[in-house]
Amino acid sequence: MTSWPDLIFEKLREFGIRHVAYVPDAGLARLIELCQAADDMEPTVLTTEEEGIGILAGAWLGGERGALLMQSSGVGNCINALSLAKVCGFPLLMIVTMRGEWGEMNPWQIPMGQITGKTLQLAGVIVYEVTKPEAAAPTVEAAARICFNGGLAVAILLSQRMLGTKLFKD
Repeated sequence: MTSWPDLIFEKLREFGIRHVAYVPDAGLARLIELCQAADDMEPTVLTTEEEGIGILAGAWLGGERGALLMQSSGVGNCINALSLAKVCGFPLLMIVTMRGEWGEMNPWQIPMGQITGKTLQLAGVIVYEVTKPEAAAPTVEAAARICFNGGLAVAILLSQRMLGTKLFKD
């Protein structure tokens, strides 16, 4: 069986995603590796998530599509920058791995994890949640269609229940 990161990667390719901006994240590690290995993609490591919005705005102005990969804690860093996508009307596709929900062990992840979806919606972003691996690729496809056909900001939230809870050992 093909894993959800492989299936999401194929959907990104189907939609002509050339630029992939990301902050390293264990939940997205396989997807990031696939993007790094692809000759037709330009992965960019970010120091903070909001940089990705500017990079993807520039890519769109240059006629190319992109996606921003991040963890839910990074959504808080993007709030001001999200206005760029809304005001300028460029498509912004975000894939967000969730923390602070299902069985979270790190109390610092919980506050942002509990409000990620609502925060994005208040910022004018369309939000799709994925709780089962088999729903990941179809959700990315649906999100990419509405994003690139409508010039809208769309976020796919990959549930911690689907990803598995990070366990820290002594």
